[in-house]
Amino acid sequence: MVAPSYLHISLIAAFWLPMQQVVSFQPTLSSFRSRVTRGHHPSTSTSSTIISELSESKTSTDAPTTKRPRRRSSNKKKRPVQQELKNPNEVVTWRVYGIDVDPDNLADGSSATETSAKANEESIPLEKQYLTEPVLRALLSRLRIKTTDDVTFALPEELKDARVVRRSIDARRRRGAGPKYTYVVDVDITREKARDLRFVHQSGRLELVDDAKKNRSVSAGDEAESDSKPKVVICGAGPAGLFCALSLATAGFKPILLERGQPVEARGKSIGALIHRRSIDPESNFSFGEGGAGTWSDGKLTTRIGRNSGPVRFVLETLVKYGAPARILVEGSPHLGTDNLVRLLRNMREDLRALGGEIHFGCRASQFHIENGRVTSVSTESVEEDTSAPTSIQQPDAVVLATGHSARDVYEELHKSGVPLEAKGFAVGFRIEHPQRIINEIQYGQDWGGRALTKRMSTDNVNMQHFAKYEAAGDIEHTGTLPVASYRLATNEAYDGETNRGAYSFCMCPGGQIVPSSTKDGELCINGMSFSNRDSVWANSAMVVTVSADDPILDQYRSTHGTLAGLEFQRDMERKACKLGGGNFTVPVQRLTDFVKEQVSTSVPSSSYRLGVKSAPCHEIYPKQLYTALVHAITEHFDKQMPGFLCDEALIHAVETRTSSPLRVPRDPNTLQAGGVDNLFPAGEGVY
Repeated sequence: MVAPSYLHISLIAAFWLPMQQVVSFQPTLSSFRSRVTRGHHPSTSTSSTIISELSESKTSTDAPTTKRPRRRSSNKKKRPVQQELKNPNEVVTWRVYGIDVDPDNLADGSSATETSAKANEESIPLEKQYLTEPVLRALLSRLRIKTTDDVTFALPEELKDARVVRRSIDARRRRGAGPKYTYVVDVDITREKARDLRFVHQSGRLELVDDAKKNRSVSAGDEAESDSKPKVVICGAGPAGLFCALSLATAGFKPILLERGQPVEARGKSIGALIHRRSIDPESNFSFGEGGAGTWSDGKLTTRIGRNSGPVRFVLETLVKYGAPARILVEGSPHLGTDNLVRLLRNMREDLRALGGEIHFGCRASQFHIENGRVTSVSTESVEEDTSAPTSIQQPDAVVLATGHSARDVYEELHKSGVPLEAKGFAVGFRIEHPQRIINEIQYGQDWGGRALTKRMSTDNVNMQHFAKYEAAGDIEHTGTLPVASYRLATNEAYDGETNRGAYSFCMCPGGQIVPSSTKDGELCINGMSFSNRDSVWANSAMVVTVSADDPILDQYRSTHGTLAGLEFQRDMERKACKLGGGNFTVPVQRLTDFVKEQVSTSVPSSSYRLGVKSAPCHEIYPKQLYTALVHAITEHFDKQMPGFLCDEALIHAVETRTSSPLRVPRDPNTLQAGGVDNLFPAGEGVY
């Protein structure tokens, strides 16, 4: 299952997929249309649109762009012309990409990850923590600024300042080279010095930062008039619902937030009962509760709408404000971890209430009453005794629907109420788990894999023992360290016997574990998660294949369930997995090598899944077309991209069915409201 990512920022993903859909709070209508045209998720503007429509707040305008004049070709040799600068001493910012640093060069204790805690105590700006001497030297070399051996952290006179804005790991071993840390650095420099150093704008390599964009702030909207407080009901306290409520409350509204699950403290007890006693609470579990499915699913922050853009930066800074580690502002693959999310969500909840917002936990929106194209009331059901929870909310000015992809009863209620729904493509498959040491070797190689360390002695010993045989046989003396390795695999050529399908890995959890994400007895689905240290001995990822909205494999479900065919297909696969496992949330498993051969494993390796596994014919769960496509993807694509991926120690776990919802609520592209319902705003993953 996909954890709705906080940015999965995939805003998703793995971990909190809906967050990538709630990252911009006050765009202009023209900029919103522009993002839709470019394929960005239109739910990013839900709260802004509500504010705009209910309080007529002002909007900003996009900065104008200028076209670069064409160069005229000439055979005559021209003298170089020194361009006259109007403001030669004006300081501007250039962004430098691709600053590569060997991990061994960071092994002297100056690594940002090693000194982060100390630096925080000394109030050293985060961007300075990462600007270590090796990074500075690599930057100056890239800019062709001469240095001497005695230069340490001092900036040369050519630069006014420098800041690391992003760091990532490049594990590609090109031309025999090992993995590298890759940095993106902003440098402040006068226009005159930039000209002297021949700075030329090159997209993705060296870019002049747009001052208007750099300084543009992102706000939740203008404050509402005190004598006019529209009633906004938000259903669902996942990333989309929480950020919507927070932005509305900051703007002066008094949102009413309904969450069927429990706050993180009580939700942790519900999850403990499932893990230790196999007792599931259908309203409070790995999928339902404060923070959404992502709370107990890793906390990856993934986005495809501009990693360093203002709206994304706003979301990241908001998360840091409420307790996320500051490193997410710089790391190329930021990760919160379930342990950090509990504290963060508690702080966000307290602030939201202090701003005047209402939050009702254990309170499910059970019915939407629609008259004359408007939601006139929302009926609720309280799971527990809560005298403050409303049984019905009358005449809401707006209803935000952010219930996530697992709230299947909400889809059914919307369908019954006459709200238009449409089928959309989704993906299903399995969780695949490898020992982390195998992924480290595939990604980093025999020479560097042993340096993927977690600071957990038992885990690091397992990893180093695996690589000791290589170190003894060769001359390997690395001192730098690397994060545990991850991967991303995808192909559009997974042949199912008749046509090609898409197949891909999803929500990859290095140093993680597999957890149950079922919401009721008799249906079994699973997900992956990692704590912030990512220090388990396993690595897992979803491995899924696409199902289109009009897919022939849905025909038998479509004939009886119509638009809801995809939902019933997911349920059917989960029932099959439950039956194969023998019930009681035991997961059916199969060695990957046996899976591709269609044979049951006679023995299976250990698994991170704590409720027990059982060897079973997992290859029989899905329709033959999906199985064939997945096997083709693994054998003909993924194992070639990552030699050694297909191995005896890799274990298939069934099933991963909730990577995304098979339905959406169509929205008007201008008002963002549900088609035919003037005050209903679908938002986040699962309903749009």
